[in-house]
Parts: sequence; C-alpha cells; structure tokens
Amino acid sequence: MFFKVFRILLVISAVLVGYNASSYLSRSPYAPLIGMFVGAVIGLLILLIEAGLQRYSGQTLVAGVVGLIVGLIVANLVAPAVLSIVKISWYIHIMLVLIFAYLGIVIAVRKMDEIPFLSRMKVRERVDVSYKVLDTSVIIDGRIADIYDAGFIDGILVIPEFVLKELQMIADSHDSIKRNRGRRGLEILKTMQKKIGDNIKIVSEDFPDVREVDAKLIKLTDKLGASLITNDFNLNRVAELQGLKVLNINELANAIKPVVLPGEVMHIYVLKEGKEYDQGVGYLDDGTLVVVENGRKHIGSEIDVVVTSVLQTTAGRMIFTKPRDEVE
Repeated sequence: MFFKVFRILLVISAVLVGYNASSYLSRSPYAPLIGMFVGAVIGLLILLIEAGLQRYSGQTLVAGVVGLIVGLIVANLVAPAVLSIVKISWYIHIMLVLIFAYLGIVIAVRKMDEIPFLSRMKVRERVDVSYKVLDTSVIIDGRIADIYDAGFIDGILVIPEFVLKELQMIADSHDSIKRNRGRRGLEILKTMQKKIGDNIKIVSEDFPDVREVDAKLIKLTDKLGASLITNDFNLNRVAELQGLKVLNINELANAIKPVVLPGEVMHIYVLKEGKEYDQGVGYLDDGTLVVVENGRKHIGSEIDVVVTSVLQTTAGRMIFTKPRDEVE
C-alpha cells in the first residue's frame, strides 16, 4: 500500500515540476499544459523502469550500476584525449559516453561471476534471501498456490522465462488436453502474481548452450543457491544427485495423508473392478487407492471395509481391504 501511494505522489510531483519549469522556459499560454504533460510522461517512464527492474536480482542491478559508473569514468577520461588529437563535435562526445556506459553495464552483468567484488556479494545474497525455482509441472499442478498461501513455503518464488515459454507452447498445442493444461498453468501464475506481488519474480536468466528445460532449471537453481520445487520424478532425482535441495509436492501430499493401520474400519464406495480376480477398487477423498478383496460384487455400492495392509510406493499409497461382514 505504501509503494502504491508513493508511486501516485511521484507522478503528481513530476507533473508539478513540469508545470513550474514551463513558466521559466516559455511564456506561451500553452507552456503549462506542455510542461505538465512532459512531467507526467517522465513520471510514468520512471514507474515503467521500476517495473522492469523487478525482473532482475539485486546482484544484477548492483553489477549494472557499478558497470555504468566505471563506463562513465572511462568515457570522460577517453573523450578529452580524443578531443586533444581530433576536433570532434559535442554530439560525438555524447555518443562516446553512451557507448562506454553501455559497455560497462554489459561487461559487469555478464562477467559478474568473475569479478571478485560482485562474486563475494553473490554469496551474501544466497544466505540472506531464500529462492524457490518452480518448474513447469508444479505450475500446471496448481497446488503450489494453496501451499504458499498456507505459509508452508516462504521466500521468493522464481519463474524462469524459459519455463514461461514452455507453458506458452503447451497452451498453444493442437492437443486439447495439453492446451488446457498450459492455459491452467498460465492462469495460476497470473493469480499468484496478484496475490503475492513482489514475492514472485520472473527472471530472464538463460543458458543458450543448454537445450533441455530440465538442465536449465538445474543450472539456474545452482546459480541462485535456491531450492527446486517440482513434481517431476526424474528431475527430482537428477537434481538431488547434483546436490540441490528439492521440494516435491507429491511427496508432501503423501506425507500429510492420515495414517491408516491394519484392522481399522473404513466406509468406501466401490467404483470399479480391480486388476486381480474378484477385486473392487475405490478411492478416499484425498485420492488414495483402496483395493477391496472380494469386492467385485459390491461395485456401485458403499460398504464398510477392514484394512488388511498398506503399501507405500513412489507413485503413492495403496490400501488393501476386505469387506467387514466377511472379516467378522
């Protein structure tokens, strides 16, 4: 709320400055209107620049500022030397300043890992800020939004641009199922961005020499010193082998399911036939598969069953039961 008020005051101040400056620069009756318009444009331009800078990390911004300062210093050292040899116009002088400023920013940002001052700052950033990199599967899944709202995940959620591109490709797919999944992912991101604001960041960091999205995610997670949030089993294992911290939403869901012990009685709706002979299959409210031995004749009805065993697999949990009347 404070920042919104401050932004409004910034634009109003820019308009007032433009109005006052116009009275000194011109006596034309249209000068105040032109001055106010120019001030409003400058104020809105500042807000656009601020919105664009939110996409970059603090280390990148500091590196850019350092590079800009160094570039300006070098430009002001080189330009007089060139002036003493060759007579050049003032606009060429300005061009030299802009070129060196641009080179300073680009070199500092792209080579920040090789600059001692900036690389030391990067270590502090890893310690102070907690980043969570989201992959495509966990965005499409959608449960990440509820988990974050509940406070089980903190820090800054990082969405790489290459993940957004993959989501867009899925949303533009000719396959209706893939298309709906991609659109669902984009809608979830839009909702999360409205809710948590500054705690979700889209980063433009990319690795042109790497083609696969999973490999890019691993590189980005390692570079940021972040945790990777995913539902992809293979990506989970590869990231763990490389020493990264991985948060798997499916593992969390399995961990918080209520404990079921052999001998407990459950009320279940037998939905369909099982894989084995005379089996029936039903589901709990959380999606847990319940296998009912001798339950084929009860398909389409609700019955009480007794738990005989519980099997935990990487794909989830399976509960094996028998009809209560048979056990009794």
